Amino acid sequence: MGSISRRQFMASAAAASAAMTFPSVARAGMAIDDINMGFISCGSRAGAHMGAFNGLDGVNVAAVCDPDEGRLGKAASKYKAKAYTDLRKLIADKNVDAVVVATTNHWHCLASIWAMEEGKDVYVEKPLSHSQWEGQQTVNAARKYNRICQVGTQQRSDPMQAEIKKFLHEEKALGEIKTARVNRFGVRGPIGKRSTPLEIDKSVDYDLWLGPAQDKPIFRNKLQYDWHWDFNTGSGEMGNWGVHVLDDLRNNVFQDKVRLPGRIFGAGGRVAWNDAGDTPNVHFVYFDTGSIPTVIALTNLTAGGSAKKSPAHPGPGSGYIAYCEGGRFEGQRGRGAAYDNNGKLIKKFSGGAGNRHQANFIEAVRSRNVSSLNTDVEMGHLSTGWCNLANIAFQTGTPFDRKDAGQVSDEIWTNVVAEMEQHLSAHNVKLESDQIQLSPMLTIDPETDMFVGDHADAANNFIKREYRAGYEVPEIS
Repeated sequence: MGSISRRQFMASAAAASAAMTFPSVARAGMAIDDINMGFISCGSRAGAHMGAFNGLDGVNVAAVCDPDEGRLGKAASKYKAKAYTDLRKLIADKNVDAVVVATTNHWHCLASIWAMEEGKDVYVEKPLSHSQWEGQQTVNAARKYNRICQVGTQQRSDPMQAEIKKFLHEEKALGEIKTARVNRFGVRGPIGKRSTPLEIDKSVDYDLWLGPAQDKPIFRNKLQYDWHWDFNTGSGEMGNWGVHVLDDLRNNVFQDKVRLPGRIFGAGGRVAWNDAGDTPNVHFVYFDTGSIPTVIALTNLTAGGSAKKSPAHPGPGSGYIAYCEGGRFEGQRGRGAAYDNNGKLIKKFSGGAGNRHQANFIEAVRSRNVSSLNTDVEMGHLSTGWCNLANIAFQTGTPFDRKDAGQVSDEIWTNVVAEMEQHLSAHNVKLESDQIQLSPMLTIDPETDMFVGDHADAANNFIKREYRAGYEVPEIS
């Protein structure tokens, strides 16, 4: 008897069980273990995903979708994929097994839920949600429809993370962790401020681009990418890079044992640029975790004056520091380092996620083993939650008051406040002014993930957004 390939064997030996795995196993000419992927968005991040998934064995870029016809045409041509303007048509395509959602932030949850309702598995970019409520509905959808749903915090698939956790928690090489700090220091320029609303190019189906967001005039210079800095469609730097570094913190410092902080307290502002954005370009937050006091410090500004780079800061520009009894550990994407209390390097760690996160998703799609995912949707929901809560703290703030800021006496918070005061001063911005907002101390109920106590009503207004008709995120139980 002639030899048969692995896929031919799989096709004959697993046809019956596979019929429950993929919605379209009878596709002509396709091996039973091949997976056809649909990509919702054809922007730069989606393009990177197309390349990564296309490089995996038995994975095909079968369909692409974007309301921007210019971006759509390029991707469809490159991969000879079926092209859709409307994501609902791609989701309904029986030839598509799983989708990648790499849209604007405000589309992540609704696109993922619609796909899972149609029986598709989902890889969705970070941040999972634009609000806490819709993130929970996405978790509920994955469980209700028994779908594989991975969130794109790709550092979770770097084997280095297991080495770090062993070093910090099993070996306790630096002793107990006392405090933690997260940084995102990355320079970005202003997005412009128009006197008249931006005219949307006729090649863009703007109704589809907006989807769940409100139809408000845009006064920035560009439609694409700069939506990050508009709360109507994005989550600011906190939801852009903050989710990566906070996810690393949750994973390596807290070992995912802290779902959400019990209390949150923060400050920030959009200063120096006078542009059309409304998310903070300087943002610093204290998280009361019940164990290890934690802060995050973000800025998109330079050091000031003629400087082109970020201001000086402890630790990595995009990463975290665990301050321990016997030294400190500094972690960031692809590497880490441990130092003793005298600043002497003890050990280096190196890694790199590559396309492991995409490969991990595909393995889970084939096995149907949700627990094998490195960032299951619930894990992504919680890491995104720290960012959503930090943004709510900013949105509920009032002009900064030094006395109010002093209600947190932890040194790690007072140090960040002092650093940010110096940083803002370099841009002729006073910390104690109406340019910088300081939140009240906000308390989160761990049973409901809602705010309770003083100022809860104002904060809970941001737990769920208002959706445009026809694009409502459904409540799923």
